[in-house]
Amino acid sequence: MNYCGIRTDFLEYTVDRSPHKQGKFLPGTYIPIFHPDEIRKTQPEYVLVLPWNLKDEIMEQLEYIRQWGGKFIVPIPTVEVL
Repeated sequence: MNYCGIRTDFLEYTVDRSPHKQGKFLPGTYIPIFHPDEIRKTQPEYVLVLPWNLKDEIMEQLEYIRQWGGKFIVPIPTVEVL
């Protein structure tokens, strides 16, 4: 994220299930880290999934985003919009 210059103007926040990360920021980007419930509150159009090797598990956990027409973007190894 830092290398690509991605900041809060492109990505408002990130989420993590670990309470140790919540309330902190991604290094160098100052993108805040929230509890996954933030996704339900804000109902984003797209959810960026960076850990591509866990995409199936994450998409299953966040399946509810499809209720409002949300989609998943998985950029690695190739860009997919699911």
